Amino acid sequence: MKKNYTPEDELLFLSLGGSGEIGMNVNLYGCQGRWLMVDLGMTFSGEQYPGVDLVFADLEFIEDRLDSLEALVITHGHEDHIGAIPYFAADLGVPIYATPFTAELVRRKLQEAGIAGEVEVNVIEDDHGEFSVGPFDITYIPLSHSIAEGNALLIETPQGRVFHTGDWKLDEDPIIGEPTSEEDLRAIGEEGVLALVCDSTNVFNPNPSGSEGAVHRGLMDEISRHKGKRVLVTTFASNVARLHTLGEVARETGRQICVAGRSLDRIIAVAQDNGYLLDFPEPVDFDTAMGLPRGELLIVATGGQGEPRAALSRISEENHPLELTQGDVVLFSSRQIPGNEIAIGAIQNRLAERGIVMVTDKQNLIHVSGHPGRPELEALYSWLEPEILVPVHGETRHLFEQARLGEECGIPHNVVQKSGDIIRLAPGKPGKIGEVHTGRLVLDGDIISPADGDAVVMRRRLSRDGVVFVVLDDKFAPRIETLGLPLDEDQDEFIAEASADVTKAISRLKGKDGRDPASIHEAARLAARRAAQRWSGKRPQVRVMLPSKG
Repeated sequence: MKKNYTPEDELLFLSLGGSGEIGMNVNLYGCQGRWLMVDLGMTFSGEQYPGVDLVFADLEFIEDRLDSLEALVITHGHEDHIGAIPYFAADLGVPIYATPFTAELVRRKLQEAGIAGEVEVNVIEDDHGEFSVGPFDITYIPLSHSIAEGNALLIETPQGRVFHTGDWKLDEDPIIGEPTSEEDLRAIGEEGVLALVCDSTNVFNPNPSGSEGAVHRGLMDEISRHKGKRVLVTTFASNVARLHTLGEVARETGRQICVAGRSLDRIIAVAQDNGYLLDFPEPVDFDTAMGLPRGELLIVATGGQGEPRAALSRISEENHPLELTQGDVVLFSSRQIPGNEIAIGAIQNRLAERGIVMVTDKQNLIHVSGHPGRPELEALYSWLEPEILVPVHGETRHLFEQARLGEECGIPHNVVQKSGDIIRLAPGKPGKIGEVHTGRLVLDGDIISPADGDAVVMRRRLSRDGVVFVVLDDKFAPRIETLGLPLDEDQDEFIAEASADVTKAISRLKGKDGRDPASIHEAARLAARRAAQRWSGKRPQVRVMLPSKG
């Protein structure tokens, strides 16, 4: 059911990323032939993309309709919502709207990319700030999340009002910021909400996500227990409330604070420029930190997700100016993101071998999620009373589960969609009316290319099966080399046998085939590959180089 759909009078929703996966959020709203983009994020690469760090949503659909794109509106400053901006914003050619803290993060990304002068960034200064673009009237609705200035968007259109949650939670003691009250959210619901487009990340959690204030008590309790020991806390750099908490805990426990990680330095600077963390203790440098009595130091470090170049990984490898020794303590004040288990486990094993004590949120309340559990979802449903629920920001299982929860709570229409599905919200019965191309792009070196392009596919094959090089001289005698084949001490015998096979295969070519470069190339390739498969069980890539005609 694919078609090139041109919206006119309908209100449409289209995800290009972030539906059917966690991360890489890109959402579009269509109304009266105009489009509004909400968030432009990225995700980090995994083993399926060897040699690649960053992955983006393919924006082909909206790139073909740039004349109808009004603006890019950002809900908050996490990388899965802003990380792709420096790579695409100049080409999109539309203004960006964000609240001050998020806008500053975006500006710094644009400056690093050298395109700050090419992109208009508009700052929405006030809580519940309002602005209009095309047929869309937009109001920022502050909600709690694990970063400063998390926001939902109330998007008013001629066809109805959409409440787009962004990432959120309910928090009675959020530490940073003033989230919108239950009373105000009920008032929004009383005025009518056509559709709730809602974060699904923690829909399987039967409990509320928990309060940042409770984390203060948990960290205070845990750090106080380890007198005379160095304590390192690793957390998400963007969690300004957690940094505020750690600054207070350091002061209350008589410890000086040392910050390890460039992303932490950047977030602290941006936060202080925007009125946050003004009471954060002045961090000591690495040399001063190592000269302090062990019980008077609190290290805050990046790397809790197992990132190999981050501070915690280097400290675990004893390859960092900051050192931990037997009996010291590492607190993992962050959630383990699915897919990072092996990398995190490797760091924890290295720390364990050195007698370093580790504490996670399973042992003490030193972390709470920034996403809503079921009770919070149910509360928001009851306050807003939407006619339609569209789950986003989750894997397929999360989206279907939230749709089931919405149905149980009496929401009339629950629409499960995936990236690429065009959803009509109004008029008439909501649901899927078409599909568009969507997919993934990767940043490969300095080049953005398709995730399923030849370079990445070939890299996968090489990592799986290796490669054999066959170089033919002017008499078609072969010289063979291998990379990545598990031959070891059998290498010389394999080369001798493979060389004989190639020579024999070429000698069997008769008539014009014996002089045809393409025939010679294919005979050599097949002979070398069969020999490699016979010796190793692998089916490697084979590269044959013919003699030059000169």
